Amino acid sequence: MGNTSGHRTKPRSGSLAFTPRKRAKSSISRNTTCATSDKVKLMGFPGYKAGMTHVLKVDDRPNAITKGKEVFVPVTVVETPPVVVCAIRGYTTTVDGERVVSEIWADELSKDLDRIICLPKKERSMAAFEEAVTKGTISQLRVIVHTQPRLIKLKKKPDVMEYGIGGSSLEEQFAYCKGILGKEVRVHDVFSEGKIVDASAVTKGKGFQGPVKRWGITIQDRKVNDARRHVGSIGPWNPARTMWTVAMSGQMGYQQRTEFNKRILRIHSVSEVDVTPKGGFLHYGVLRTDYVLVRGSLPGTTKRMVRLRDALRMPRHIPSGVPELTYVSTTSKQGV
Repeated sequence: MGNTSGHRTKPRSGSLAFTPRKRAKSSISRNTTCATSDKVKLMGFPGYKAGMTHVLKVDDRPNAITKGKEVFVPVTVVETPPVVVCAIRGYTTTVDGERVVSEIWADELSKDLDRIICLPKKERSMAAFEEAVTKGTISQLRVIVHTQPRLIKLKKKPDVMEYGIGGSSLEEQFAYCKGILGKEVRVHDVFSEGKIVDASAVTKGKGFQGPVKRWGITIQDRKVNDARRHVGSIGPWNPARTMWTVAMSGQMGYQQRTEFNKRILRIHSVSEVDVTPKGGFLHYGVLRTDYVLVRGSLPGTTKRMVRLRDALRMPRHIPSGVPELTYVSTTSKQGV
């Protein structure tokens, strides 16, 4: 039966879990945690969102009714130029949380780094850092990496971020960090095809919006005396204050969001297989380096950084093996 109560309203679509909805401090998302892994590697990798296309693949989901058949799947193309490991950072655990003990920076660094940070002039001894690791003064290791957007002709200023290191022991983590310090790391060194990852980015900004668009409240009846696109009441007489749950106008978008359990369908270089559509991606252009095809949509606008990491909450039914793609669309996105 239909709705017999006479109400034409629907549940409001805005989730209060994302409050306060204010602008992000930076267009680079912050990952405050990462998964654990027995494999010694970087626990994440950044990329730049190029656009979307679609593929045809053999459905390998274990419980799907279309298993073994060819299905249409939308994918997001993320260009992932190699990152450079510019420093090793050691942490110790205190009652107030983690605290930085020391850092070791690479000898030869890109001049583009001077555009955004002041590089340390004082050199620190690698032997002293290694001694702190051996004695247990340093309990956790992370690396500082910077991107190379100049390789894809996106911009000159690199983006600097920090990533954890996988592995079961601190000694093998330190040996790995010493081996990659000052060197490039590519995306296929971190992820593999078929991997389940989390993707975080800052969403597309929409500016100052009203409560109807921002929170999904119902437009009022045409017989109201005032405007129709606002809440009917901001609260009762008692308590004599406006609750934080009342839908209000304000900033919409440009907030950090994380998409969980996105599957990597392909990792390739442009020299191997080029999936640039005819005429290039809208507002982006052509691919020039490594790229990743991620199933589904990702937050953020074109050219925005997307940070991929190992999934924290793995799904119950995970397809095994490498996805089999039979077709990748390279048709023009220009609308012709």
